Amino acid sequence: MFLLCAEIAGVYLSSTAAGNLSTVFDIGGTMGGILAGYISDRMNSRAIVAASFIYTALPALLFYRVFGSGSFWLNGLLLFIAGVCVNGPYALITTAVAADLGTHESLRGSSKALATVTAIIDGTGSIGAAAGPLLTGYLSELYGWNSVFIMLMISAVLSGLLLTGLVIEEFKESARNAKARKGGRDDGQL
Repeated sequence: MFLLCAEIAGVYLSSTAAGNLSTVFDIGGTMGGILAGYISDRMNSRAIVAASFIYTALPALLFYRVFGSGSFWLNGLLLFIAGVCVNGPYALITTAVAADLGTHESLRGSSKALATVTAIIDGTGSIGAAAGPLLTGYLSELYGWNSVFIMLMISAVLSGLLLTGLVIEEFKESARNAKARKGGRDDGQL
């Protein structure tokens, strides 16, 4: 994803080496999806976890851009971390959120609802997957690689902002649950 004509530690990578190295991003993405799912299950807060991963992607992308060309191994490590941060929330959104929306009480009884919601989410992701490389090629050719990383960071900020309403609702729900638990303990102690 990030390695077209990459130079690492003064050496240009072959297409094969760059392709192999870019696989590290996908491996990180797989681990990020598993980690995000595990944390969201433990916390019961999908939006908070997704937003946390998205906002963590900002410094990960910045560090990758600034330090990724220092050495092959540092590049791989930073690419792995970026994969974790970028693909973790993607996995949550395309699976857990689709299931939540598809089983929402307003859609109960409609077996087609889950398929429709999942198709909308996956279709939107496919548009992004098609537009991303197109924009990357265009921006890198005209304005250089820094513009590509700026685009990625702006995309992460916009994604995080779009989750803000859900994050606020999850914090409110968490506060209500904590208050109810505390109230239940106080009543039991009297």
